[in-house]
Amino acid sequence: MKRRSIAVIGAGAAGLCAARHILSRPDTFDPPVVYEMTGHLGGTWFYVDRATRGDNPVHSSMYRDLRTNLPKEIMMFPDFPFDEQLPSFLHHSSIQQYLEKYSETFDISRHIKFNTMVEKVKPVTMETETGGAVTWEVISCGTCGDQKTQTFDSVFVCNGHYSDPHLPHIPGIENFKGKVLHSHSYRCPEPFANKSVVILGAKASGVDISIELAQVNAQVILSHNNPSVSLPPHLGIRQACSVVKVLEDGSLQFQDGSVTRADVLLFCTGYNFNFPFLSSSVLGLDVKFSLAVLDGSLKLPSQSEMEMDIEREVQRKQNMGVQVKHLLNLDKDQWNYYIDLASMGQFTAPQPVLESLYEEVRKQRQKEPQKYRQINYRLIDATQWKRLEGSP
Repeated sequence: MKRRSIAVIGAGAAGLCAARHILSRPDTFDPPVVYEMTGHLGGTWFYVDRATRGDNPVHSSMYRDLRTNLPKEIMMFPDFPFDEQLPSFLHHSSIQQYLEKYSETFDISRHIKFNTMVEKVKPVTMETETGGAVTWEVISCGTCGDQKTQTFDSVFVCNGHYSDPHLPHIPGIENFKGKVLHSHSYRCPEPFANKSVVILGAKASGVDISIELAQVNAQVILSHNNPSVSLPPHLGIRQACSVVKVLEDGSLQFQDGSVTRADVLLFCTGYNFNFPFLSSSVLGLDVKFSLAVLDGSLKLPSQSEMEMDIEREVQRKQNMGVQVKHLLNLDKDQWNYYIDLASMGQFTAPQPVLESLYEEVRKQRQKEPQKYRQINYRLIDATQWKRLEGSP
């Protein structure tokens, strides 16, 4: 059987993982062509100390002192553990080093086309003896402006989703007199020392950054729609409901009618999914599941069956009160999703211990958002983990 050719867009964690598994099956797949628009691998984990380079936006959203909010015991690739001597919650530089070592171990880097931007991916239908077959044209451009077109049997889209900031509209925002930025552009707290800052959003980055800013004596208001977040009282972080508009004098009005002035308005409001090289269809599946589809060992349901299944799932979530913008957030449903993919693709599902530890970390994060990263864990077996006393 003719080997299938595969393009991989992005050399971050997902792209490297895809490339590693494609390379592990040389009888079925040609070595992948991995397109990477920057000069390095790692994706969002490659730290750059500013949000722009000249006129070009930087892909990474890392800030200088970021540490993971999940332990390495959950984050690791199953067949490539982290060094046990490392703490559970890692500085972003350790993740970058891990990805570089992963690439070196599985000889991935020589398959990466660095400094190459994918401009367009489009399907091409070809007539064969057995009927119509779809291949994919990938049009790319190097830093010198040289454009190239290659054709592949399949394309893995691994360009990440932490680079295109989501900025919700606030009426009157043009009246704000201070600085407006998104967490994508945030790098360190020192420039905000002794300033008044209103942070919009209390998910991971909103809480983390509010704590960082309070530690340099910024006067922080954390504005959000969620139940009150447990924050260290000594930091003096105030919590408020959503900002609904900016008044003509530049002050911010909250949903309860209260008003405040601020030097900085910092959006920690997440990111948009962005696939500028695609028209509408986006493949978003687990790597091993996708390879099972491509090698023919798994046959997908018909398009109409899949669309009906999506409609049922959307309706189920909306009946539970999930907002449209959060429909793709799996939350606790992620574990059943992984099991379903593994069952259909005939590969090993994540061990139950990962879900158990994930829920434990979630509880600790909610209870002690400033201190939970001081805890270290170790996996014992497929169902058990233990909490370590002191450093690992």
